[in-house]
Amino acid sequence: MKKAIALEEASQFVFSLFILHVLFPWHAGYILVFFLPDLFAIGYFINRKTGSMAYNLAHHKGLALALITSGFLLKMDGLLLYGILFYGHSSFDRMLGYGLKFQDSPNHTHLGYIGKEKYKNLAG
Repeated sequence: MKKAIALEEASQFVFSLFILHVLFPWHAGYILVFFLPDLFAIGYFINRKTGSMAYNLAHHKGLALALITSGFLLKMDGLLLYGILFYGHSSFDRMLGYGLKFQDSPNHTHLGYIGKEKYKNLAG
């Protein structure tokens, strides 16, 4: 099942790149914006609850789709661009097995455990 999810997320990631290419001329600066949602992990410096909430907000595909829809309806290219990039970023992360975070640990995601905890929980 994990491979099926990864394949589905990969197709969404590639589609987001295609739409980005069609709607906006490619620019190297997009790579920097592509990783912007990961900065929301800074909430972990406050505590795990704040960190997981901030990270999940920035990686929620519903928010990305809301930005895309708002940008399209309001004719605001910036919102449309960021929405597409955030959607692609979330798909990219999930393709690699990084999901939305539970509050108990940054390594506990809705797709399973990542990092060292992945192997700890296999033995357990």
